[in-house]
Amino acid sequence: MSDAATTETRRLQNLWDEAEAARWASDALQLLRYRSNLLGADLRITNFGGGNTSAKFKLPDPLTGEPVRVLAVKGSGGDLRSIGTSGFAMLYLDRLEQLIPRYRGDAHEDELVGFYPLCAFGENRVAASIDTPLHAFLPFDHVDHLHPDWAIALAASANGRVKLEEFNRRYQRRIVWLPWQRPGFELALMLRNAVAAESGCDGIVLGSHGLFTWGDTGRDCYVNSITTIDQMGEFVADHDRRRSVARFGGRATDATVDRASITADILPYLRGAVSSDRRVVANVEASDVALEFAGSAWAEELCRLGTSCPDHFVRTRISPMFVPWDPARGDVSDLQRRLADRLAHYRESYRAYYKAHAQPDSPPLRGSNPSVVVIPALGVFGFGKDKREARFVTEFFVNAIQVMAGATALEDESGPPAVLPQARRPEQAAEFTSFHNYVALPRSEAFRIEYWALEEAKLRRLPPEREFSRKIALVVGAGSGIGREVALEIARRGGHVVAADQNGFAADATWSEAQKLSSPDMGLAIGLDLSDKNSVAAAVRATILAFGGVDIIVNTAAVYPVPETAAAADAVWARTLQINVSSNYLLADEARRALSAQNLPASIVLTSSANAVVPKAGSEAYDVGKAAINHLIRELAIGLGPLVRVNGIAPATVVAGSAMFPRDRVVSSLRKYNIAFDDEETTEALRAKLADFYAQRTITRRPILPEDCARAICWLAGDLSAKTTGHIIPVDGGLPEAFLR
Repeated sequence: MSDAATTETRRLQNLWDEAEAARWASDALQLLRYRSNLLGADLRITNFGGGNTSAKFKLPDPLTGEPVRVLAVKGSGGDLRSIGTSGFAMLYLDRLEQLIPRYRGDAHEDELVGFYPLCAFGENRVAASIDTPLHAFLPFDHVDHLHPDWAIALAASANGRVKLEEFNRRYQRRIVWLPWQRPGFELALMLRNAVAAESGCDGIVLGSHGLFTWGDTGRDCYVNSITTIDQMGEFVADHDRRRSVARFGGRATDATVDRASITADILPYLRGAVSSDRRVVANVEASDVALEFAGSAWAEELCRLGTSCPDHFVRTRISPMFVPWDPARGDVSDLQRRLADRLAHYRESYRAYYKAHAQPDSPPLRGSNPSVVVIPALGVFGFGKDKREARFVTEFFVNAIQVMAGATALEDESGPPAVLPQARRPEQAAEFTSFHNYVALPRSEAFRIEYWALEEAKLRRLPPEREFSRKIALVVGAGSGIGREVALEIARRGGHVVAADQNGFAADATWSEAQKLSSPDMGLAIGLDLSDKNSVAAAVRATILAFGGVDIIVNTAAVYPVPETAAAADAVWARTLQINVSSNYLLADEARRALSAQNLPASIVLTSSANAVVPKAGSEAYDVGKAAINHLIRELAIGLGPLVRVNGIAPATVVAGSAMFPRDRVVSSLRKYNIAFDDEETTEALRAKLADFYAQRTITRRPILPEDCARAICWLAGDLSAKTTGHIIPVDGGLPEAFLR
């Protein structure tokens, strides 16, 4: 390693803690985990799931007890930031080296992957990634393979080889350039040969791909990696400061727009349109860099060329869809028409790309919709199976934008060379194209990765999706009782949850519990006042902006007027009907435009009551309201069908956890029914006594719990009830008075 690789960093922080590292001095695998976590902590070094780290060390052979050389390398699909020791594949190094004589050339390199499990050390069964031999055959104990934007900017530059020589002179480095080669056994041998041919080299830039660095110890390797990346960042930044042309050619439009409003208006349509193959969830990236790129003069051409690094485009697809829209000249309707036109063209082009490169044994077409959509003035829209994946998609494309910015900054007056340095063979030269010094990966090479049998195998190893995966649910009344249980159950079943409640603190508490069942990306909490139309509209809009649309709307919120209230009877009547009836119509009506725009099957579930058909003295406003809900469900089912189904449940009295049963009401009811209780008992204990009393009125003699209602709601909200609409399911334990005649 060069002395230059031990200098202070200017852009990256050296996170290595000698005291922390000393804890793992006797455990090489823990030390590799520590180094990996440090590298993964900064997205400028490598993005989620990207890059590989490895270490070679000796361990006793489990069979013979003799010391053997072992390679520990990040397993397939792992993430450096969060990886633990169990995430590393461990293999016998000598067995991997024994595969070299079996290699029949790059046309057959995939066949060797089947031998990796046979090289596993001991009981380690972590799936070895395709990058395993890249680490195994380098003659260094510690190796990092990373995808930092600054390094890829060099790797994706038409003058990349020349600029790397300039970089080496400036920083007294000996980093070697290798042309593009798909990751695998062939690239592993190229790396080994490059190091053998260039004595003293301290890193390798892979054309159109990334960076390899190494060291004699874990610390040396880490310092080499961050120093190299830091120097490349400074090198690119110096060129950026000296550029004679504005970044990305300058702005193409200077229009100022209400970005949030336009995004909320267009997102449901866009999400629905790109869900034509399979439902997706959206993430919107409106950072300064995303907006600068989206509104630039070069954005359309750079989007057409697509991304370079394979770590990027396996998430983003080879190219995003750019929509030429100028908000100064067109409104949302114009934008929607342009989206429709561009989508039709994108799908046609993508299918042609697949047809042009597919082989008889290629995996089937995985849909033809874009994963990334770039819209001037609005930013970058990413789509994935869930919010987490959609966020990764946009993050990766922002990385690609930074690469494009760096490569175009490195452009000089000499223009591109006759043969771009990314091409390994003369016959490849014509396939690599550039625009203002940025070099895109050829479509043929992109296809070999995107539809690689090994990538397909990785996808098939993913766990099956859960019932509400890809679904977005707005749950009103989520702060307590039935609504809380619905939010938790949808989260448990893989759905996205917007927990809404008039009590914002209660909504926060529910979401805090729900995210433990999924992840922080998969939902949020908001305050919602059902008596306020603006509050309802804001809740629907917040759901759209967070996830792209809405698939499930559940309302369990209601009020039960207490007879002892001091309010005038007509005011109590009006408020009860407003909250229990009118707000349900308002909620459905506010969501109607988004549900129509996204054009996807959706479901609304409202909450009625056994009281809707069982008249009682003293609860007229509540009972009449619930009877109205029954018919509102039928009316909405007709009005919103066929895509939107509307159903409801009719529980008997649910006491447990209900906000409608505060302690004073429970105590009043216990006294009314002469049920003995102690003032020292908890509210939940008192609720249980009252619930047991109500249960004796039913056939099953069992209290109705919030989770009973939640399961019924989830059945109505999900695809298992796809042929049911306009109906109310009783969840009352069998209440004869409520039997319908």
